[in-house]
Amino acid sequence: MTGDRLDVREITRRLNAALGGTLVATLAGSKDSKITHKWAKEGGPAPRAEAVRRLAFAYEQLQKVVEAEGEHVARLWFIGANPWLDYDTPVNAIREGRLEEVARAAQALVDDAFSA
Repeated sequence: MTGDRLDVREITRRLNAALGGTLVATLAGSKDSKITHKWAKEGGPAPRAEAVRRLAFAYEQLQKVVEAEGEHVARLWFIGANPWLDYDTPVNAIREGRLEEVARAAQALVDDAFSA
């Protein structure tokens, strides 16, 4: 881990802490709600490349929303029906690979937070 580039284990640990393992597993595309705790452990199994991409993306959006609105709002944002996602949740949209849509939804929240 150099600078602000975190490895997938650390990203998973931070997502687990913020969102809980079940939500993290869901957005990563896994049906095993316990798998994220295994991914977070040193020496544990590594997630598939697609899951790594979703985890890294989710962490990026989490950081953006936390900075604008705080941790509690960020958790609610991930699980709430979002008008920018046709009232789907960011967790589902990330799982489905709709990353650009989720990025726009997060940016909309951030922009609104700083313009209010």
